[in-house]
Amino acid sequence: MAKTNIPEKGAIIQRDMETFSISPHIPGGFADPALLRKIADVAEKYGAKFVKLTGAQRIAIIGIREEDLDNAWAEFTDRSKAIGLTIRSIQMCPGTRACKRAKQDSPGLGFALDKEYYGKPAPAKFKIGVSGCDNCCSDSWMKDLGFFGTDNGFTAVVGGKGGGTPKPGRELTKGLTADQAVALTNKVVGFYRENGVTPERLGATIERVGFDTFVKAVL
Repeated sequence: MAKTNIPEKGAIIQRDMETFSISPHIPGGFADPALLRKIADVAEKYGAKFVKLTGAQRIAIIGIREEDLDNAWAEFTDRSKAIGLTIRSIQMCPGTRACKRAKQDSPGLGFALDKEYYGKPAPAKFKIGVSGCDNCCSDSWMKDLGFFGTDNGFTAVVGGKGGGTPKPGRELTKGLTADQAVALTNKVVGFYRENGVTPERLGATIERVGFDTFVKAVL
């Protein structure tokens, strides 16, 4: 009987302690019809119990048997996975590509961050949210690193988290271009990798070393 998650297979054990869920990579939740059909086909082929939209803007296929995991993943062109001690899916809203309230192209920044960081190692799970305006539909304030659009560029916030002990982030800097936001992310992730202690999240690392020390290192 299976008893634990299998990170290398991108598989999370379910309540029955026998079957698993897998979540194919869908950058920002932007899925074309072919991918949606593929997810449905895989779920049906391998006898999944159901599929579920997740808070990470993916579609989880729930109820896959352990012996079917490799074959199920092989059905997808993009087999990248992010569970465990990794940088998770970058959450993003439609931004100026669709939303009338948006100030900045959040998918443009989000896709760049996804390409660079999705699934990469970190001391603990690391979440990023990119919102096109200060409504923060991507929960930017509740992420380890968040960005939201203004008339003058992106504002960056750090140290937020949800879960059982939720905490909003703190403003780090503002007026960033998308390229500057990517460069800042590189510094923040680098700082976290050098100073973070598993399983503490970035916010806890910042509290331990001091916000001023963190700011001097990344700005």
